[in-house]
Amino acid sequence: MVVEETIENKLKTSLWPSFLKVMNESHMHQVPEHSETHFKVIIVSTEFSGKSRIARQQLVNKILADEIKGPVHALSMQTHTPDEWEKNGKSVLDSPLCTANKKVV
Repeated sequence: MVVEETIENKLKTSLWPSFLKVMNESHMHQVPEHSETHFKVIIVSTEFSGKSRIARQQLVNKILADEIKGPVHALSMQTHTPDEWEKNGKSVLDSPLCTANKKVV
């Protein structure tokens, strides 16, 4: 859980979130067991106020640049201000399965 913890620590110290959830979704993909390559981040921070969705994602990508260059293959994120988080009912979107893991009918 080294990569997951690093992601969590970097986001906590950079964005001071009121809510943060970092999920290792590597098990949903065709990677070796215990991999840390696919992550989903749900983060609520006042630092996102006045920023577009793209600007928020660029900010998170900048904070996690070393991880994205290295061990992280995919990073999905939901970025919210505290008001948006409350207004939208604190909803977390489901992640799709990797297409390689889907059954072909």
